[in-house]
Amino acid sequence: MCVSLLICTFAIIMASNNIRIKDIAERAGVSVGTVDRVLHNRPNVSKKALEKVNKALEEMDYQPNMYASALAYNKSYKFFCIIPKHDNEAYWDEIEEGAKAACERRRDFGITVKFIYYERFSQASFQKVSKEVLEEKPNGIVIVPVALDLMIKFTDKLNEENIPYVLLDSYMPDLQPLAFFGQDSFASGYFAAKMLMLIAKQEKEIAIVKQTSNGLVGSKQQANRETGFRHYMSDHFPEIKITEVDLPMNEKREKYDDILGKFFKEHTLVHHCITFNSKAHIVGEYLLRTNLRNHWIMGYDMVPKNHECIRQGSISFLIAQHAYMQGYASVEALFNAIVLKREVTAVNYMPIEILTKENAEFYRRTNIG
Repeated sequence: MCVSLLICTFAIIMASNNIRIKDIAERAGVSVGTVDRVLHNRPNVSKKALEKVNKALEEMDYQPNMYASALAYNKSYKFFCIIPKHDNEAYWDEIEEGAKAACERRRDFGITVKFIYYERFSQASFQKVSKEVLEEKPNGIVIVPVALDLMIKFTDKLNEENIPYVLLDSYMPDLQPLAFFGQDSFASGYFAAKMLMLIAKQEKEIAIVKQTSNGLVGSKQQANRETGFRHYMSDHFPEIKITEVDLPMNEKREKYDDILGKFFKEHTLVHHCITFNSKAHIVGEYLLRTNLRNHWIMGYDMVPKNHECIRQGSISFLIAQHAYMQGYASVEALFNAIVLKREVTAVNYMPIEILTKENAEFYRRTNIG
């Protein structure tokens, strides 16, 4: 950054407050150079002079323009996003798109975002990835959390290094993140049950479709949604039987077709299913291929395949959790806190929105407000 541009930008900073360095110096009874050193946190300022300048700034209600100041100093910032490995048509794709969009918007500030992936059910994978990230000495991190004990070990190191981090997907109040972005997953599951029962209240049996690995679902968020769902059902429809069907992770379509074919043959009373991840289209596409027109599924996330199923009617409802917004807002939170030195809101719950065939076309996943 050339000196003339730095001076010009600083002039903008001062003009935005209609306060000159000279005005502050006169008010404090110190030199212009002393005021400049205080404003830029430079050394060689006596305690007495610092007190005088700070008192003058307070009396004059001086508010620095941090945006222009950050732009003037031409620093660079390296952010990392630690998320699970995933295939296409997943919720995580939109997280990435949103984060990239925020990075592009702030490119003049030298911000870069690097994505690094861990195996969802492997503690060793997360430990390896977290170690690699720490070695890169990032300015800030976005994390989709794993088990609490692993997260505590990792975030303790982040806190020691004064590296701010943002949590996505699952809120862990035992940690101390800069911010969290995601839905209230229990409330989301409770809401999902309430919506499903608008069309399934006469049923005797419904199904929860899960994707698991070694008996575990992909995230704490999914588990909390199921808990919320079952609470609503227990409170309002205890007589309806809830049956589970497991679609193991990372299988081929033929395997899923075999599992679903056998399940629906054995459970003739099941006409409504729900899944708590973005893979409702696995069942939706099966229903379309087999022409099971009296069966419907409810799921999460407006990924393209889910969108097509809701358009054709095999998915009855989708709950939007604004993955793009979450990715975008997480990088913005790091930018505001680290670059602009602004406070950010700690807990940020995404809206719980219901999408149907009639309104899905109007859903704008890139709407960031």
